[in-house]
Amino acid sequence: MLNTAHECDTSVKKTRRPADLLQQSLIYSAKTLGLSAIGTAALIGAHHLGRKQYNPQARLLDYGEGLLQTLNKARGSLTSYHSDPTGHLVEWISGVADLKTNQFAVVGIDNQRQICWQTPMPERVHDILIRPKPVDEANDNGELNSKAKHTKTASAQVAVMGRRPSERFWVLDADNGQLLYSIKADSDRHFYGHACYSLEGDLLYVTENNTADFSGIIGIYEVGSGYKKIGELATYGIGPHEIVMHPNGETLIIANGGIKTERASREELNIDSLQPSLVYIDRRSGKIIQQIFPEHNQMSVRHLAMHENGTVIIGIQFQGERHLNVPMVLTHSLGEPAFTPLKMPHSNSWLQFHHYIASVRVNSAHNLVCVTTPIGGGAAIFDLNTGDLVEWIELADCAGVAVLADPSLAAFLVSDGQGTLTKITVSRLDSSFSVKVDKVQQPYAFDNHLNVIENR
Repeated sequence: MLNTAHECDTSVKKTRRPADLLQQSLIYSAKTLGLSAIGTAALIGAHHLGRKQYNPQARLLDYGEGLLQTLNKARGSLTSYHSDPTGHLVEWISGVADLKTNQFAVVGIDNQRQICWQTPMPERVHDILIRPKPVDEANDNGELNSKAKHTKTASAQVAVMGRRPSERFWVLDADNGQLLYSIKADSDRHFYGHACYSLEGDLLYVTENNTADFSGIIGIYEVGSGYKKIGELATYGIGPHEIVMHPNGETLIIANGGIKTERASREELNIDSLQPSLVYIDRRSGKIIQQIFPEHNQMSVRHLAMHENGTVIIGIQFQGERHLNVPMVLTHSLGEPAFTPLKMPHSNSWLQFHHYIASVRVNSAHNLVCVTTPIGGGAAIFDLNTGDLVEWIELADCAGVAVLADPSLAAFLVSDGQGTLTKITVSRLDSSFSVKVDKVQQPYAFDNHLNVIENR
């Protein structure tokens, strides 16, 4: 009995008051928050020191601005609507994503950078292709015929490619976002995220993978038959990514990235033995015209932009050692024996791109190029007259880039994963450039590519 009473008395003495428990909980929470703050500060400091090595203009304030931008951004619901609340014509089209909820869509954007329509998609999308519109033109006798020629006036169709490796692409009405066609890959093929139209707008050429042997394929789809597949061409390489049409209308230019991609997991299987290349082929016969290899076999040739004068601008994604400084933006014209790199002002400046170019666009009228790097956190403008860097603009998580439809303006629109649409306007002065940056915020995470509907 005494032992029992003693045990009961001890248990009462060990019972803690609610106030004591609350105090201990607050102390524990404060310690946890303090340690987390110290750890976060250390990580930011280490990252900032790394950024300063590649970009002397990097600021600690950038982190605070990025956090505020994220906190202030209200995510939009990716439900379907096809009305035009702005009353303006669609000028740009982009994929958008909410990676937390796994929702994806395509949106039309007007010239005020407001959303005109949005169409939900079953998966994340990649490239956006605007179909050229066939028009009548006069023959030598001044009579109208039905021959189609290339024009920058878009028809009401936009092809939306799934993110590699994907089994589908879709065709929407560019004016209102309505789904027109959903195209599935053949059973032994998957798509690599890019395509291009013929200049006449009657055929769509799509980069594909032959899953049996990993050889690169160009699928040919006939627009008039509802995008029925009518043929294939070889790319003379592995992992074809972006494809563009030469201004001559007869030559396809293909970026063979060189990477074997496993269909289900997206695992890259051959990083150490890449054989990337840029290939020119005859779009009718499939005959190879020229093939050029980069100076390093791990310089994966991925994204392209086509200048009206026949120069192709190439964006690289380097798969080699992180410390290696290799040129990330190259140019080439048919017949030249090798690539010509654009120029950065310092020997190690290419490291600023963190070995990753997401998109490339050229403003032919003003001879300017814009490239983006979400990993490097910026967009770069280059002058093709000299090959020199004009400006580096810090833009967190930027990827999509398109020219402005107005040819009188030397300007680009850049989209990013934080919902910002940034207009970059470049003015040529006597011996320098002036660059103006203007931002509009939207409640979307814009995806990798953006395209413009010109001369609406």
